Amino acid sequence: MAASSSKKLLLLRKPLCRALKPNFSPSPSSSIIQRSFLSSSSSSTHNKYLLEPSVTISKSFLSELSRSYCSRSSPLPDASQGPAAIDYRSLLQEDEYHRLANATIHDLLEKLEEYGDSVDIDGFDVDYGNEVLTLKLGGLGTYVINKQAPNRQIWMSSPVSGPSRFDWDQNSQGWIYRRTKANLRTVLEDELEKLCGSAINLS
Repeated sequence: MAASSSKKLLLLRKPLCRALKPNFSPSPSSSIIQRSFLSSSSSSTHNKYLLEPSVTISKSFLSELSRSYCSRSSPLPDASQGPAAIDYRSLLQEDEYHRLANATIHDLLEKLEEYGDSVDIDGFDVDYGNEVLTLKLGGLGTYVINKQAPNRQIWMSSPVSGPSRFDWDQNSQGWIYRRTKANLRTVLEDELEKLCGSAINLS
């Protein structure tokens, strides 16, 4: 009786196990999806390696172009623009600047006053105040000469040549306009002779 019951249980267990056992055989749809994914991945990877050389070439080309552009020599400045600016503050100490500038302006004051006595110019007047030298020539115009300590310069406003900035030149021991290399005293001598019709020596 017991043996017969065991056989019946075994017969019932086999179909039950077959029913509960998962089916791992791939379906046609899952096979298609799997092949599509693998194909897409393979194609993407293949395209990636196909694109990489062009990206590398592009970067190399841009790098070479940048080096070529940066290595180009910049054009020389036009001589008409004047010489490059020089910081004379590093060459001339402030105390020395004031000594030289004051000596020059005071000397010009004395010589211009003497010049005024020798020419007949209506409205001729020389005045010095607040470190500013003013020379009035009536209808011919007015000169203004003053110090510019921050720049270590002497500035002059002329009715003939306009504004000019003069720097102290150690070699010539004079105040030089860098753009034209003209000396302050020489500029005044030439312009006053043309305006007033009489030569003047300011050296």
